[in-house]
This record gives sequence, structure tokens and C-alpha cells, in this order.
Amino acid sequence: MTLKLGLTGSIGMGKSTTAAMFRALNVPVWDADEAVHRLYAPGGAAVAPIAAAVPMALVDGAISRARLKQAIASDSTLLDRLEDIVHPLVAKDRARFLRHHATAPLVLLDIPLLFETGADAWLDAVLVVTTDPETQRARVMARPGMTEALFSEILSRQVPDAEKQARADHVIETQTLDLTRAEVARLIGVLTEQGGD
Repeated sequence: MTLKLGLTGSIGMGKSTTAAMFRALNVPVWDADEAVHRLYAPGGAAVAPIAAAVPMALVDGAISRARLKQAIASDSTLLDRLEDIVHPLVAKDRARFLRHHATAPLVLLDIPLLFETGADAWLDAVLVVTTDPETQRARVMARPGMTEALFSEILSRQVPDAEKQARADHVIETQTLDLTRAEVARLIGVLTEQGGD
């Protein structure tokens, strides 16, 4: 049986870097954000239904996230309608990934809003990555286009780090790459041994 490990963490906590470490150790990784990018790209399954709901979002056969953000800012009901379109398509993409890797002992599902969307209900275990607030702030503020206001807004929509850690089965601190890499390797060993029992 494949063990489904969910990965989450607040913005700037090192989630993408940690997911890449699992990938480097041959653990199949499904990334929710990548799935949305595929759905919004030309030929993606979300393009037609979103274009029907928000015609201005269609640019060169793809959905423009920037234009979607503009539309959402001017229509408070739009986000819920878009989630009704996108969430089932993301779930289909994830189901396809799980079928494809059905014989793997362990798969990692990288889900930014894992607790916010209730994904912990169907996962076998949850890993939360974390770091101290100073490191988190420095990482986030170094991103192009990031502002204090945007950082605060993003944090306000996420389950607080302390609550994530309390609800997690596993926590990895991401202060340094070497320590994170060692913890990832250790956790893979523990989980694949459990799965083999």
C-alpha cells in the first residue's frame, strides 16, 4: 500500500525546497500549485470554464492569474465560484497521480493549503516544515514583488504555524539545507519501514 504523506507549511518555510529533496531521493511528488498551472495553461481543463466565468482572464489561450486577481478584487463572490470550478479538476489531477504511482511505497503531496482545505482527512500522515519568524520574513521579503502588506494578507489566510505544527504527524525545521536534507532522508526511512511492516 502506498503511504500518502502530505507536505505543508506557511509561506517562506521551505516547502518547495523540501519537496525537491524528496524528489531527489526518488519519492514521487505531486504539487498542487503545479497542477493549477497545468490546468490554467493552453489546453488545460480549467481554461474553458474559467474563461466562461471571467472572459477577461483569457490571454493567448491560457488563464492569466494576474487578471483573475483583478477580477476577484472587484467581485467578492468570484473566488467561491472559481474554487467550485478548479477544486474538482485539481482532485482529478491528484487521483491520476496516485493511480500512476500506486506501487510506490511512499508519495509526497505538496499542498500549500492542506489544513485549510481539509486534506488531512484523506492523507496517511502530514509533514509540516517550519523555521523561525525572522528567517521566514527574510525569505518572503526577498521574493520579487513582495510587500509587507501582501505578506500580512497571505499569512492572514493561512493556518498559523504553531497550529500547523500541533496538528502535524512530523515536523522538519528548515534553517539549513544540510539539516533539512538529513531530516528528509531520516523521515523517508522511517515511513518506508512502517509501510513495509
